[in-house]
Amino acid sequence: MDSKKNKILNNKLYLYLTEFFAGMSVMAVELGASRLLAPYFSSSQIVWTIIIGTIMIAMALGNIYGGRMADKDPNPDKLYKRILVAAVWIALIPVVGKYIIIGISAVLIFSINTNFLIIAAFVACMVIFVFPLFLLGTVTPSLVKYTVDSLDDSGKIVGMLNAANTIGSIIGTFVPTFISIPAVGTSVTFLIFSGILLLLAIVYFVSGKIKSIGCIIAVIIYILCCIFGHKSNFAFWVSDLTVEDESIYNYLQVSENDNEIILSTNVLFGVQSIYKKGGELSGMCYDYYMAGPYMAGLYEKDNPLEILVLGMGSGTFATQCDSFFDNVNIEGVEIDQKIADLAYKYFELPRSINITTYDGRAFLQEIPSDKLYDVIVVDAYQDITIPFQMATVEFFTLVKQHLTDTGVMVVNMNMRDESEGNINEYLSDTISTVFTNVYTADVYGCTNRELFAGNFDIIDAFHNNTELEENEALIRAMEQVDDRLVRYEAGNNIMTDDKAPVELLSMKAIDGLISNETSYYKDLYDREGLEGLLNELS
Repeated sequence: MDSKKNKILNNKLYLYLTEFFAGMSVMAVELGASRLLAPYFSSSQIVWTIIIGTIMIAMALGNIYGGRMADKDPNPDKLYKRILVAAVWIALIPVVGKYIIIGISAVLIFSINTNFLIIAAFVACMVIFVFPLFLLGTVTPSLVKYTVDSLDDSGKIVGMLNAANTIGSIIGTFVPTFISIPAVGTSVTFLIFSGILLLLAIVYFVSGKIKSIGCIIAVIIYILCCIFGHKSNFAFWVSDLTVEDESIYNYLQVSENDNEIILSTNVLFGVQSIYKKGGELSGMCYDYYMAGPYMAGLYEKDNPLEILVLGMGSGTFATQCDSFFDNVNIEGVEIDQKIADLAYKYFELPRSINITTYDGRAFLQEIPSDKLYDVIVVDAYQDITIPFQMATVEFFTLVKQHLTDTGVMVVNMNMRDESEGNINEYLSDTISTVFTNVYTADVYGCTNRELFAGNFDIIDAFHNNTELEENEALIRAMEQVDDRLVRYEAGNNIMTDDKAPVELLSMKAIDGLISNETSYYKDLYDREGLEGLLNELS
C-alpha cells in the first residue's frame, strides 16, 4: 500500500507525531526498566550500564532491520503493525516481567558462581526489553523512507524527524522520573506509554479504513493488562504488606508483625530497617551504632551530644538514641522524602528529630564550617548500591571537618566479605588515611560490619563511658560490641573522587554472599536433582 492512500499521512504531521511518541516511549521504557530491575538487582551504575547497553543493541538492530524493510517494502501498514506489537509487549511487562526476572534468577543462581547480578540483569533485559525496543528502533528509518520525496528537502525532513524524536525522548525522560512513577508507579507508567503507542497505531488504521483484527486483539490484551498489571507488587510472594509504594529513588515496602516493623527497599536482598514495637533495642546493627555516643564522651560532657545521621532511613538508630539517652540532640539527612515520611508515620520516629531531605555529602558541604557534631553516622550504603561520592577520601575528610576534636564517625558497611581486596578493605583503608584510630566490629547474626573512627583514643573513651551506664540492655549490647571490636590495620586500597570502583567491589561481595547462601541448595541439587530441591523448598 502507498502511504498516500492513507489520508492521515498526506501532510506528514502524523509521521512526525509517530517519531515523537516513539522517542518518548523508548526513554520511558528505559527508565521503567531501571525501576523494574532495581528491587531485584539494585540501581547501581552497573545495572544502568546493562540497561543502556541492551537498549542500544535493540535500537541498532531495529534501525538496520527497519531500513532494509523500508527499502524492500515501503508500506506504512507494516510499521504501524510493529508499533502495535510493541505496545502490547510493553503492556505485558507489568504483568509478567517480575515472574520472568525471578525465573531467570532461579535458573542462573544454580548454574553460575560469579557475576550473578551482571548476568542475570543482562539476560532479564534481553528477554523483557529487547524485542519491543527493537520494533521501536525500526520507526526512524521507516519514516525517513515515507517522508522524503526528493533529495531537495531530504536534509530538512530528516532533521525534523530527528528533532521530533529528540524532543519526545526528553519528555519521555522527565515525565516518568518526576511525574508518573512517583505518582502512579512503574507498572502504570508502562501501561500509560503502551497506551500511547496503541492509540497511535489504532488511529492510523482507523483513519485509513483498514480492517485489522490485530487492533481488536491488542485492545483486549491491553485492557486485561490494565486489570491485572496495574499494581507495582514486585514482592509478589509477600502478602499483608502495610505499605508498597515507589518514590523517585526507591521501591518501598513496609511490613509488620506483632513485634516489629520492617522497611525494605530492595526485595531480593532483605531488609533495610527494623523497629521493635516495644521500644527495646533492635538486636541488629543499630545497637552497635550506639557505641558511637559512648566513644564521643556521652557522660563526660556538660552539653548534649550532637548526633548527625547521614542516611536516616526509617530512623531506628535515632529513635533508640532518643529513647535510651537523655543528653543527645539528633538530626538526620535522607535523600528520599517518602522514606522520611514513613519514618514518622510507621516507625515512631519522634517529630522532635528533624530530617533534611538532601544528599549526605551535599548537606555537609552546605552547612556552616563551624557546625560540628560529636557523632556522625554514615548509613547510606544499601547492598550493592554504594554512592561513590560518600566513599572517598574527600568525603571522609569532609566528615572529619564537621566533627569535634573528640568526635566519632560510625560507618555501616553492610556486606561482609573475607576475600582479599574487598569493598570493606577499600572503605577501611580510605578512612584510615583521614582518621588515626579505626576499629571494626562484625555484627552478630548478619553480614554487617561497623566501623568506628576518630582522632583520639576512642576505645579508652568507650570503656570510661560504658562503665557509667546503668541500663542493663545497653550494658549487654555494649559488651557484645566490645568483644567484637578489632583495631584495623590499614592497607593501600584508597578510593578518591576520581577513582572509586564501588560497584565492581560490591558486586564481588554480593557474589560471595549469594554463593554462601545457596551452597546448601546447590549441593542438594547435585545430590538429588530437581525433585529433591523442590521437595526441600515445598
